[in-house]
Amino acid sequence: MKHVPVLIAGGGPVGMTLARTLASFGVRCLLVERQPSTTRHPKMDITNGRSMELFRRLGLADKLRAVAVPEQNNFDVAWITTLAKEAGGRELHRFRYPSVVEKRAEIVANNDGSQPREPAMRVSQVVIEPVLRDAILGDPLVEARWGVAFEDFTQDESGVACTLRGVETGATETVRCDWLVGCDGGSSIVRDKLGIGLSGKANVAHRYMVHFRSEARDILQAFGVAWHYQSAMGTLIAQDDTETWTLQMRMPTDGDTDPNTVLDAWVGRGGFERQIVVANPWFTNLLLAERYGSGRVFLAGDSAHQYIPTGGYGMNTGIGDAVDLGWKLAAVVNGHAGPGLLQSYERERRPVGYRNRLASERHTDVRLKIAELYKRERDPEALARGIAALGNAENESWGIEFGYRYDGVECDPVVYRPTTAPGARLPSVFLHDGSALYDRLGRWFTLLRFGDADPSPLIDAAPVPVETVIVDDPAVAPIYEAKLVLVRPDTHVAWRGDHCDDGRAVWRQVLS
Repeated sequence: MKHVPVLIAGGGPVGMTLARTLASFGVRCLLVERQPSTTRHPKMDITNGRSMELFRRLGLADKLRAVAVPEQNNFDVAWITTLAKEAGGRELHRFRYPSVVEKRAEIVANNDGSQPREPAMRVSQVVIEPVLRDAILGDPLVEARWGVAFEDFTQDESGVACTLRGVETGATETVRCDWLVGCDGGSSIVRDKLGIGLSGKANVAHRYMVHFRSEARDILQAFGVAWHYQSAMGTLIAQDDTETWTLQMRMPTDGDTDPNTVLDAWVGRGGFERQIVVANPWFTNLLLAERYGSGRVFLAGDSAHQYIPTGGYGMNTGIGDAVDLGWKLAAVVNGHAGPGLLQSYERERRPVGYRNRLASERHTDVRLKIAELYKRERDPEALARGIAALGNAENESWGIEFGYRYDGVECDPVVYRPTTAPGARLPSVFLHDGSALYDRLGRWFTLLRFGDADPSPLIDAAPVPVETVIVDDPAVAPIYEAKLVLVRPDTHVAWRGDHCDDGRAVWRQVLS
């Protein structure tokens, strides 16, 4: 019987990120995906700054940006009446956000720990998945199989026996693994077999999606380049600012779901060329798994949480799941920590999943309030003022993206305040020599040393690989709040202090 340390059920962005993470720590894994290839459905259109920091750690940031929207293009969100300018359509209010190029300049100019290491990235899941696929297919530690369905599993004290089936051939095989991770989406077989329920709200709203290609930019960018054009009827997403678009809107009240009719109605006019790629109805959910695993089996991504897309928290939350679980599995498989470390995965990630579900719901409520404004406010100027007053927190919740912590402290969802409290994300800065502190962090743990603190108690007692980085930069030292800061592989702070009396006690706390 074939054996692998980790088997990953599901080959979406979360499953592939987990495979890449495991391989980066020297751990073999098998990934299986029932679909024959990467997705044709544009399930997401932004990779936020925190995910890009994690992708940078995995050596993927540049490869992903190479297929993304050009870096000089904006992230603007514009509310409109219709795109039909000749029929009186107008832009009501535009929330302006910097391009990647502009954001990089902002990051350098505000070197106070409040900025991300990487700007966000506009990219469709249709485009991002092939890049992730190529990255893991080229890794000798990853065996990735598309067209192979995960069917069943049984677990015992020493491992998990998994049943796989070739979709085309119907042939089945049993693979044994030490650990199983279900990254198999909202209808997760792994979650179902574990008997784990979902809390929250299912089928919150009925939506209709039209994914299409068109070069009619004079119509589809009637008021200039924007990431999203939004109205009371729905949102037009510019996937590449050139020819690929996605319309997400409410189900037509008249029941006519012909994609061309739907598209013409939203735009406000017909007669422009387009090629429909995918069109289908779907339901939004606000759901969270009651547990993130059991025994040797874990859940990550959509199998653990499902959100309304407002805020872009679905895949981005899943990327955080994959990296958190990935380094912990690697620590256990490599013998650096005991299985108790894996219990911290649910304790850390499920509160984040819950917090992000609430945020997605809040953002949706704002959209509903704006839709009500459209119904009752006939004066365009007053409508514009109302939209501006309600704001666009779904694209400005930096506390949600960067401020989540693993110590139980709830932070402002909109404002990110840098801290090195254990459990918080390490603040990112550039040092006086121009290098980024994040780029000097080791693969496993990193001990940042400021001043003359003695690191030897921590270094000598370390049961995992740890690198020491001396930060000789008085300008940024106060941001880090201690002379010694121990950083985890996922760039969250593990421990801090001005001195360490008992290194073994610190490591027991960090890895238990």
